[in-house]
Amino acid sequence: MRRWFRSARVFTRLTPYMLAFLRDRRRFILVGSPVRRSEAHHQKRADRLADTVADLGPTFIKLAQILSARADIFPEPYLSAISRLQDQVPPDDPDTVIAVLEESLGSPVGEVFDDFDREPLAAASLGQVHAATLDGREVVVKVLRPGVEELVALDLDVSFRLLFWLNILFPNHHVRALTNVVREFSVKVREEMDFAQEADHIRRFQGFFPASSGVRAPRVVENLTRRRVLVMHRERGTKVTELQSRFDSGDLRFDDFMERLTGAYLRMMLLDGFLHADPHPGNLLVAENGDIVILDWGMVLDVPRWTREAILNIALAVEREDLDAIINEMYGMGMISPEVSRGEIREAATEIMRIMERARDSNRERIQEIVQEIFDTFYTWPLMLPQELVYFFRTSALLEGVGLTYRPNFDGLGLVRRVVRGARDEILENTVKEPVAFAKDLLAEANTVLRSLRELLTRAEREELRVRVHPRDIQGQERFVHLQARRLLFAIFATATAVISAIVYVAIRNVWVLLAGLALSLFLFVVTVFIPTHLLENPLRHARGIRPDSRRY
Repeated sequence: MRRWFRSARVFTRLTPYMLAFLRDRRRFILVGSPVRRSEAHHQKRADRLADTVADLGPTFIKLAQILSARADIFPEPYLSAISRLQDQVPPDDPDTVIAVLEESLGSPVGEVFDDFDREPLAAASLGQVHAATLDGREVVVKVLRPGVEELVALDLDVSFRLLFWLNILFPNHHVRALTNVVREFSVKVREEMDFAQEADHIRRFQGFFPASSGVRAPRVVENLTRRRVLVMHRERGTKVTELQSRFDSGDLRFDDFMERLTGAYLRMMLLDGFLHADPHPGNLLVAENGDIVILDWGMVLDVPRWTREAILNIALAVEREDLDAIINEMYGMGMISPEVSRGEIREAATEIMRIMERARDSNRERIQEIVQEIFDTFYTWPLMLPQELVYFFRTSALLEGVGLTYRPNFDGLGLVRRVVRGARDEILENTVKEPVAFAKDLLAEANTVLRSLRELLTRAEREELRVRVHPRDIQGQERFVHLQARRLLFAIFATATAVISAIVYVAIRNVWVLLAGLALSLFLFVVTVFIPTHLLENPLRHARGIRPDSRRY
């Protein structure tokens, strides 16, 4: 019963926005020209959407935080609106939190801690943080909210049911990308609700960043950490958005701080392949000695080596304006469906290159407009951002936002170039093959191409050349024929209905039978003409595999 009530609430709250988005593309949902909307109308709708998501609870707040970086799913101003959602909810009753804590530790709070503050330091959607004292040291105790696992599992089940029907009715790249996001989120949020895994993430990070690096994470109290409880040494410091007084006093230098922060995330992304996946100002502190402290390691991202190489190759291809190399890497990273034609994507890549060319000669005020144009290109064309690039963009937005907080003319791109230049040797060593090995691979590929070309010419001269059609192309032709046959059957059925109605009318002289038959025939003809082709297919083929494994929860 609870599932039905929750489904009804989510459906009734989100359906109006879904219909509004569909009408933005087609006036009558399935057919028609787009409905023209003013910027003020979109801004007002975006603000209402953010309020609705916040009201739906922790699952949708966390999901919205991920979607706020998905320019391939939502356009502006919706990205900005949902990015402002704060992961803050009213705290749970202290007694219920203490009950979870005591159940996990197997002992009363008074026996474990010297002192435990019942009032939380922070109350997020999944967990609650309390201050405590342990053996004379200040610690923080992170406790999973009671009932949050069941609520998240229920919300994900409802979400996948809605996506099931969206994939049936509107199978486009936006819906597919949204499905991929929710599927990935269903895995990540499970990890985030397991505090033992978060402790493991912290240990991995500390292995990559020694204490002397100036970047650290809180130390974990191992013997008190459980799946629903995480105890850490308390880190005190200044939030990254409140450093102005320290910059003014000379206690901290802005340039050094930004280079260290940018270098840390660049190292995680391109060198270590282990990225902090929840970057926002609330998770960054600057300690009294100047160290950067990164909090909340519930969500991390393992970036495989081939992905790091692909990101670097795309950056190099953009720099030398090599469209074919850009498109090859985009296909390799899964940004483009294999079914999308290369010519269509080439137009999108050309558009992005044109925008980047204008960026080189633009002033600071124009940069934000250019970034918006790139986001619009991602939204318009059938591109899907891989999760690695999504978190890369989120991190870039964090660094840019922190820099602009203190310097209106902050040049984030220039800072990244300086940091990359300083770590160039290490990046190339970890992401690019050695020159000798690269040259050998290049010669081997050239030799293979020449042999294949010679064999091709030889077969052509002997009239032995055969052209094979890929099975996917044959299946595509079969699918087209089957769908047109179904459309033809609809038309035949409509004609038969009209003829039978006329015969029955002649026999019994009942005008209502004739009118009903002709109306049904006309309706079938309209359906035959206007029904979208994909709705003639087996609807289940569009939604296979979008539901998560229920055993995970």
